[in-house]
Amino acid sequence: MEFTSPEGEQKYAAFLASAAGAVVALDFDGTLSPIVEDPTKAHIHPDAGEVLVALAEKVQAIAVVTGRPARQVLDLGGLEEVGDALAEHGKELYVFGQYGNERWSSSRRTIVGPRPPVGLATFLRELPRALRTADAADAYVEDKGLAVAVHTRRLDDPDGAYTRLLPLLRELAEARDLVLEPGKQVIEVRSGGMDKGLVVDKLVDDLHAKAVLFAGDDLGDVEAFESVAAWAKNGLATLLVCSASTEESALVPLSDVVVHGPDGVLDLLRRLTADAS
Repeated sequence: MEFTSPEGEQKYAAFLASAAGAVVALDFDGTLSPIVEDPTKAHIHPDAGEVLVALAEKVQAIAVVTGRPARQVLDLGGLEEVGDALAEHGKELYVFGQYGNERWSSSRRTIVGPRPPVGLATFLRELPRALRTADAADAYVEDKGLAVAVHTRRLDDPDGAYTRLLPLLRELAEARDLVLEPGKQVIEVRSGGMDKGLVVDKLVDDLHAKAVLFAGDDLGDVEAFESVAAWAKNGLATLLVCSASTEESALVPLSDVVVHGPDGVLDLLRRLTADAS
């Protein structure tokens, strides 16, 4: 755990002082789950459930905010069981899937979400030609229902394929009024009008939170970091945590604390739990 500045240490102390009214919001891939070649096998860190349950006794609520479909992350994370454990302490677990387009909570137990965006079916039909043009025909295409993610991680030249694909997919997405979301060797195309920053805003507003922490690792978390920074300017106690890797460093200068991957995130949450005692 490394504070990025003396102000980071001050923010940590201020967050602890308001922990009982805090919302802790966490990305999934690269934050609670290690990055793996096959996204369908990205299981949550084996210690995460225990750590989240312990932390829940010290804060107001915990949320997982992810680009994955809510059903998928609930299964990969065993989050329904975590939600049951939190309920025993009178606390709530929230899961926001597909950048907030899908919502689940441990009290309602039902996933609520919209229909697939207009234009996504056309994008899917045109995608194979774009993949061939970029010499990335073997890229793994993940249909998320409300979005499509193109993974280059398994290719012989993942970074080169990513670079070639990015402008092609951006052009296709913009022509269909869709949003392109770049990530670590993955390009996601989805509907607009929702992002992780709006999820943070909703959590703070709905729960009347006194403090908010967000931990993330990738470009899809930038809006959440910006939202938390805006709440800090409004006087809320905040803490921004970057789960750093060698693949992506865009969040480091925006962060108060830098940790190393899911192991580092869980160590930080353990420390928060102990220090809030």
